Amino acid sequence: MHVAIVTVGDELLAGSTTNTNASWLASEITERGSTVDRILTIPDDRALIADYVGRWSDEFDAVIVTGGIGGTPDDVSVEAVADGLGRDLVVHETIKEELLEKAAAFRDENPDLVDEYDLDLDVDAAASIPEGATPIVTDAGWAPGCLVENVYVFAGIPDEMQAMFREVAAEFEGDAVARTIYTSAPEGSLHGALEGVTDAFDVAVGSYPRSETRPGRIRVRGTDETAVENAVAWLEDRVETTDPPSE
Repeated sequence: MHVAIVTVGDELLAGSTTNTNASWLASEITERGSTVDRILTIPDDRALIADYVGRWSDEFDAVIVTGGIGGTPDDVSVEAVADGLGRDLVVHETIKEELLEKAAAFRDENPDLVDEYDLDLDVDAAASIPEGATPIVTDAGWAPGCLVENVYVFAGIPDEMQAMFREVAAEFEGDAVARTIYTSAPEGSLHGALEGVTDAFDVAVGSYPRSETRPGRIRVRGTDETAVENAVAWLEDRVETTDPPSE
C-alpha cells in the first residue's frame, strides 16, 4: 500500500508548532508493512488542499490529511477534501445528535467556563463531512474525522489524530518488511556495498550517517522477507557492523 500524508496548518509552516504528526504516522504506517511515498505540509488554503487531494487520490492507494478540522474559520480541510473529490459537504445527522449531547454535557459540567467565555459551538460545521463519507468518531476530541473514497481526514491535535488513526490502522496492513543493521563505517565508504546489494537482491536500501552519539544505519526494505534477510546477510559480510544503540 502506497500512502501520501498531507499535514495542514499555517502554524506548522511558521514553526510555531512542531510537526510530530507526520513522523508518527509515517512510523506507524511503515511498521504495518505499507510505504509512505510523500509527506507534504501546506497552509490552511482550501483550494491548495483540494488540488493535492484530487490529484493524489488517483496517484496513491491512500491519502491522509491531518489538521484543519473542528468548525472554526481556519478549519478548511474537510471542505477542501470534499472539493477535491467533487462531493458536496453535508451535515451528518447522527454525528450532529452526538455532538449536541456532548455539548450539553460539557455545559452542565462547566457552567462557569461557558459563562466566562460565552462559548458558541457551531455544531453543524463540526458535523459536516463530504457526502457519502464514513465518519471516524473517537472520545479524544470534538469534531470527527472521516474516510471518503481513499482519503482519510484526521484531526491535527496529536492525541486526537492518533486516536482516529487507530480506528482504521488495520487498513494500512501491507506486505513490506524492513531490517536495519548498524555500522561505524563512514557513509562515504558504503557506496559499493549499497550499490551491490540492490544489484543482487530485489530490495530497496537507505543509508543514514553516523553521529557523535549514534552509529550509522543501513535499512533494507522489500516485499519478500527471504530476499530482505539474504540482503542483510550479504551486507553483513561486506560492511563493518556494530551493536544497535541503547535507548
